[in-house]
Amino acid sequence: MASSDEFPGHMPGGGSGLTPGEPLKMESKVLDKGAQILQSLKPMKQIHQHVCTFAMYSHDMNRQIETHHYITRVNQDFLQCAVYDSDDSNARLIGVEYIVSDRIFEGLPTEEQKLWHSHAYEIKAGLWVNPRVPEMLEKPELKNLAKSYGKFWCTWQTDRGDRLPLGAPALMVSPQAVNLGMVKPELLERRNDRYKISSEDLKKSRVEIEEPDWINPNADYWKQTGKGFAIDIEPTEMRTRAPFP
Repeated sequence: MASSDEFPGHMPGGGSGLTPGEPLKMESKVLDKGAQILQSLKPMKQIHQHVCTFAMYSHDMNRQIETHHYITRVNQDFLQCAVYDSDDSNARLIGVEYIVSDRIFEGLPTEEQKLWHSHAYEIKAGLWVNPRVPEMLEKPELKNLAKSYGKFWCTWQTDRGDRLPLGAPALMVSPQAVNLGMVKPELLERRNDRYKISSEDLKKSRVEIEEPDWINPNADYWKQTGKGFAIDIEPTEMRTRAPFP
């Protein structure tokens, strides 16, 4: 069993919430408020989008989760996303996803491409949504995203009850229109009810979004091979540098 598929042992206790730890003290709150005023926090201020969608674990696609991506646009071909388990104020940061255009993806080495997934089905099926943003406003973005690829590493497996980010990161894959790639109906219904949306209506409104002429088969590797990826952790000799003369 690879490290990213191992269940954690004894979980630390204590604290009043889902994550162990004592409530914030006044001095911590004062520091946070002062830092917020005095520091630029420039990277965080570049986040301009919230997307809600779904993902599956590459090593166990029976495990499906709702994900919330807070997106920074680096340029027209590259997005980076901080991924949370909800959009609540106490949401837990569970991973990171990088999204590249098809032009960038085609320049990646073959072995690297196998770690990425396509977004065409996710977009066309109405699974990828910008909550509360009018569909007409996001339509141009969706047309570009339908031709994009993502690489998503999950660092905190909250769906199995982990109260801390334990173990190795897990590679995630996107929903697809085949077999294990279909999102569970109850998971989709729960999300749609919360945001008062219909994936079926979104699917109809996105009919005119063009699908890529060709999706590189190295992406969505599991569809071609029936195999996923899991990370293992092994002790290794540290590289050392020569001492200063």
